[in-house]
Amino acid sequence: MVLLNFNAMLLSMKRISVLLLCTLACSVVWSQTITNRLETTFKIFEADPQLRGAVASLYVTNAKTGEIVFSKNSTMGLAPASTQKIITSASAYELLGKQFKYKTSFGYSGALIGNELKGVLLIKPSGDPTFGSWRWQTTNEIKVVQRVLSSIEKAGIKKYNGVAVDVSEWAGEAIPDGWMWQDIGNYYGAGAAGLNWRENQYDLALQSGNSIGGAVSIAATKPKLYGVEITTHVKSAAKGTGDNAYIYFVPGANAIQVRGTIPVEEAKFVISGAMPSPQKQFAATLEDSLKARGIVTIPVETGTLAEATNFTLLHTETSPPLDSVIYWFNKKSINLYGEALVKTIAHQKTGVGSTDVGVKRIKALWKSKGVENWELNMVDGSGLSPLNRVTTHAQVQILQHAKAQPWFDGFYHSLPEYNGMKLKSGTINGVKGFCGYHTSKDGKSYTLSFIVNNYNGSASALVQKMYKVLDVLK
Repeated sequence: MVLLNFNAMLLSMKRISVLLLCTLACSVVWSQTITNRLETTFKIFEADPQLRGAVASLYVTNAKTGEIVFSKNSTMGLAPASTQKIITSASAYELLGKQFKYKTSFGYSGALIGNELKGVLLIKPSGDPTFGSWRWQTTNEIKVVQRVLSSIEKAGIKKYNGVAVDVSEWAGEAIPDGWMWQDIGNYYGAGAAGLNWRENQYDLALQSGNSIGGAVSIAATKPKLYGVEITTHVKSAAKGTGDNAYIYFVPGANAIQVRGTIPVEEAKFVISGAMPSPQKQFAATLEDSLKARGIVTIPVETGTLAEATNFTLLHTETSPPLDSVIYWFNKKSINLYGEALVKTIAHQKTGVGSTDVGVKRIKALWKSKGVENWELNMVDGSGLSPLNRVTTHAQVQILQHAKAQPWFDGFYHSLPEYNGMKLKSGTINGVKGFCGYHTSKDGKSYTLSFIVNNYNGSASALVQKMYKVLDVLK
């Protein structure tokens, strides 16, 4: 009986060993099959006429083990466009924390005597990119203004010397280095200021006539713009030609020009622009709202607004948590949010919001986790600048790191879906990219980054060809 049990045990152990060997062999075969298929498909992709003169980089790893599944040009620095947002997002989670919130303070300087303020209403901004945004009920511009007005009324103020915004902790120009002139006047080219308002965006309604080549006039702006002169050089084009109008302005100036074309017979053709000065826009909006409630300004001598030193707090506006900000940042690819986050990362460390300092902190963070600085040649947080150079290897390393973090669920949820995969896309002139995660039908998980620079032809055609390569992972 003992001998029979021993023989049965040996037989069982042999069966388990065989099963383990089969499982390992299947895993190796699966990995080799995927790698071989990617090699074949990628060669066909690179040989496509759209990639004459182009560079394509693809890096794929096993999401669970980190094992390399495919690598081509993965250490070559390429312009990443908005795929760079995954780097900024992960950096913000790491350096600020998923529950981080912006706080914008409202108060006054000077003495309040009776109902007359011998000083200014003073705003101390935090660089909050959600201030006045329509994406959350709590940040809605109407509700924000109402809360600020209520705090001023509660204090009993009926007269004041003006509104000032303290931007002493927010250094430099709102526009990062390397942004193109054609971009910075339009909504997607809104830079991050100390005080941001309505995502620094306004809508411009244009009216065209019946004749092709005819002049186009301005019908309205929403909201009303303060202290800005808009000139249109837009012409009418054939029906169906779509939006080919661009807004231009010089940072610091109050003159806006609109050029390009819109279709004929449009009564209110809306394009969206970037506010030249969101700080001035909000201050003027607040003053108009105060006036409507009988709270008026008393003119003061030039320079008085800058001389205030004391501060009495009246009200604090608090943003949604970072987790929620990252959701919209990636889901809708809002460039403003990326630039604000980079400056906030700098401000948290040094007390001054600076793009250059923020980028240095981001690079130092990932250097400490094994990503070399030469793989992250960043100049902004959104990827809008064509000067950025990032490797697909670095992006996948960061994506792999994110999977093991307590904030991963929010990060993953923020990624859009393309081609049935959770991917952040990126598009600027001559650049297309995708990076993120995918789980195949048989349960295999991948982390990937795929970037193409300097392609020719249409972006839509290229995207379909990129999808064919990525379909191998399905």
